[in-house]
Amino acid sequence: MKVIKRIKHLVTLVVLSLISVQVSAMGVNKKIIMVVSGYGQQQGEARPGYEFDEFAKAYSVFKSNGIAVDITSPNGGKVEADKYDPGKSYNATVLADTAIMAKLNNTIPTAKLDTKTYDAIFIVGGKGAMFDLPKDEALKSVIADIYQQQGVVAAVCHGPAALVDVKLNDGSYLIANKAINGFTNKEEKLFGQKWINQFDFMLEDKLTERGAKFQSSEIMLSHVAIDGRLITGQNPTSTVAVATQLVRKLGLTPVNTKQDVEDKTMALIAKFLTGDTSAAKTLSALQDKDQNEYHLALVGMYGFYYLKVAETNEHFEKSLTLMTVAQKAINSPTLDMKIAQTQSKLGNESAAKATLNQLLLTKPDYKPAADMLKTLTL
Repeated sequence: MKVIKRIKHLVTLVVLSLISVQVSAMGVNKKIIMVVSGYGQQQGEARPGYEFDEFAKAYSVFKSNGIAVDITSPNGGKVEADKYDPGKSYNATVLADTAIMAKLNNTIPTAKLDTKTYDAIFIVGGKGAMFDLPKDEALKSVIADIYQQQGVVAAVCHGPAALVDVKLNDGSYLIANKAINGFTNKEEKLFGQKWINQFDFMLEDKLTERGAKFQSSEIMLSHVAIDGRLITGQNPTSTVAVATQLVRKLGLTPVNTKQDVEDKTMALIAKFLTGDTSAAKTLSALQDKDQNEYHLALVGMYGFYYLKVAETNEHFEKSLTLMTVAQKAINSPTLDMKIAQTQSKLGNESAAKATLNQLLLTKPDYKPAADMLKTLTL
């Protein structure tokens, strides 16, 4: 019995030792600096800030891989995020992390950073990034220094705005001739109308003007551009993928993390738009059952916005499918009207009439539906 106990004890010690080595090796001596805009202001004259969702998702990736994180902003101190939902699981987890929240409430000024202590830099997006990050001379130097000391430079959504004027020691732009992306003109016109006229430039245009090779996917779908040690993501949906690629560039094997319901839903939409038949089957089944695996309303809203940029019948049909999947879940006359209009545009007037009649059953005085129905019955 004593021999067996000793063997078990030795096995336990070996296992614990291996786990300890594995954990310590995950992010040993790896440290990055996360950049957030300090432009945000919610009181008085409101101004856009950084995206907390993006910060939370990226930080969670870094923390789970054992990477140390500091936070900087142009002027340092406390910074304000755009409005966000603190109840979302990934936000709630970070909000409960007292150590990182202390750093977020007292960011390091970019001028006081010691770039030699960092292996990478990750620039968080949010429309505030368009206002203060491109003008911060200290930040430009930080980005160039980290890149030229063989570090990794990553940015997501509007974060690449910080890169547009960064020059290397040879006088060339860091992003020249490199694959890159960021919030597209199309996305800006759809989702950034409140601030677009106050921007000094459109991000896609400026990145292209600097000689970067701009690439993108459909609106709000994840897209990561990787060119050596430069990693950029198109929009908020790209955040986790950009952070994960940064981890890989640091020579680490990223740990597996559970995909949140929003990103999982957007990934399903992306597959559907590329013609993945299994994605189409999954979508068609969503409307017939209650489930928490996907965000039905997000599917419908994506279809609504995808309709705004649709150019071909195939686009219109895919938009219609997405809107129809979430029609019951959203239960909105506005969405019903868009569905009917799209059905009519595609030549399916009988389906359009059915949609309008169903709408009028619940809202008999809804004039837009009654007016459109008259045009279909003429």
